[in-house]
Amino acid sequence: MTKVNKALHSFGAFLVLNFFWWLASLWINQNMLPSPVEVYKHLFQIDPSKMSLHVYNSFIRLFWGILIAVVIGFLVGLLMGRNEKWNKLLDPIVYLTYPIPKIALLPIIMLLFGLGNQSKIILIVLIVVFPVILSVRDGVKAIPESYYKHLTVLGASSWQKFKVITLPAGLSSILSALRVALGTAIAILFFTEVYGTEYGLGYFVMDAWGRLDYLDMYSGILVLSAVAFILFLLIDVLENRLLKWRQYV
Repeated sequence: MTKVNKALHSFGAFLVLNFFWWLASLWINQNMLPSPVEVYKHLFQIDPSKMSLHVYNSFIRLFWGILIAVVIGFLVGLLMGRNEKWNKLLDPIVYLTYPIPKIALLPIIMLLFGLGNQSKIILIVLIVVFPVILSVRDGVKAIPESYYKHLTVLGASSWQKFKVITLPAGLSSILSALRVALGTAIAILFFTEVYGTEYGLGYFVMDAWGRLDYLDMYSGILVLSAVAFILFLLIDVLENRLLKWRQYV
């Protein structure tokens, strides 16, 4: 699918979703579900400096949470994928802690690290890091040993084998894991921004809901959805830039 076709399909899906939203607003016919036309009109009437402050705070929390999780997850996953002793040692710990619902740890994290950005970032790290660890580990372990042997015969150094074989496989696994974890991370961020902050899209939406300002509420939801969509697009851009070899597989 070309980029133009992909953009057209995305725009078509956007129109279909808005059409069903419009039908639902007509059917319910109450203030709690305004039409998309009203919401988009109101969205452009919101003070840009006010909205940008909420977007900035949410994006910063997501950025640092995901970055820290990717670095930790890649290193731990690489270690487990290339060293069987470390895999046997860490595998039970990962499988024991991965199923724990991380949102249940929010009270403990807030008690230990306060109500500010630090606790929100830590929770995002806990959400994202485990899928990255397992994805990188499995991706690296799936590399046939013959690939490394071929480069060894050609006189390649350990760094060259890592750069040519291990790193591309690890990056591919990271991007796949991020696609899965990103939606959950944004949902958790939305929930945590209700506590201990006056800035962030989660706070903006819930504050509007508490004031029964439904136009503000739906505008915040649209902006949060747009941020999530842009992040997904960035993952696609990174994949096209960093994993060009996939085009020839």
